[in-house]
Amino acid sequence: MKSKRPMNSNYDHTTDSEYLLRELEKDPNRKPNKDDIKRVASMVNEYKGSIKSPLHEQQEQKVGRGERFADWVAKLGGSWLFVINFCLVIIIWLAYDSSRSSLFILSFCLSVFTVFQAAMIQMSQNRQATKDKQEQMLHTAIDYKAEKENLEMQEKLQKIDNQLQAIENHLTSMRNPKFF
Repeated sequence: MKSKRPMNSNYDHTTDSEYLLRELEKDPNRKPNKDDIKRVASMVNEYKGSIKSPLHEQQEQKVGRGERFADWVAKLGGSWLFVINFCLVIIIWLAYDSSRSSLFILSFCLSVFTVFQAAMIQMSQNRQATKDKQEQMLHTAIDYKAEKENLEMQEKLQKIDNQLQAIENHLTSMRNPKFF
């Protein structure tokens, strides 16, 4: 059974989730198809996005110029563009001037550059580790809430099942009255 609801980014996911639930209630034995799975994934991503967005905005508000510069250095230093350009600069330097004093200056410059670049990359990694830790805490909170909701639903279902069993027993006893 194909979904009648189109998958585009302009529709309301809340009504889509209600629509999906109604479809599943009509035929509870129906297995979800690819469209259903895409819709559920889209709803989950939107939910996570609505939580992560403010978290990322809050993190970015706390970031200073130095930390942004460290992120930029880490991003640039870990790119092929940087590696290729850096190799070209060294090759040009060596081709232009390969005297002993020039090589000493090149070695000194590379050492100083490496020290600063390593410090900037470490700062960026520390900031990313903090972001990752906050995101992990968020995932743990979402998982905990989902587990709590599942347990509550199981308790409610058990309660409903017990009530249905009591009603069924009562109806059975009414059909088969026992006279002593």
